[in-house]
Amino acid sequence: VQLQASGGGLVQAGGSLRLSCAASGGIFSINDMGWYRQAPGKERELVASITSGGSTNYTDSVKGRFTISRDNAKNTVYLQMNSLKPEDTAVYYCNADGLTGGFRWFASWGQGTQVTVSS
Repeated sequence: VQLQASGGGLVQAGGSLRLSCAASGGIFSINDMGWYRQAPGKERELVASITSGGSTNYTDSVKGRFTISRDNAKNTVYLQMNSLKPEDTAVYYCNADGLTGGFRWFASWGQGTQVTVSS
């Protein structure tokens, strides 16, 4: 199963970006989908996640600013990022797990997309 992320870029503080991540390749069902980020010199951290039923979870630093959503028909997860801050600068990775068409469990990562917020 492959995940293709897109939507990163350079934005000024206070601006917005929308990340997308599409999963493909012999998928039967997707369980959880999420976005992680890794800033230079820091560990990768969970930003937001969403279950197949639509329940969401956010790290405290993005609550009220970021919104995660998914389109199950398109096997795609989105991250709407508003009121961006310089400390949001990082490489953002999407993640998904579930079952393949052969009923094997998968857990896959996207390739990462750079988000840079200037002050």
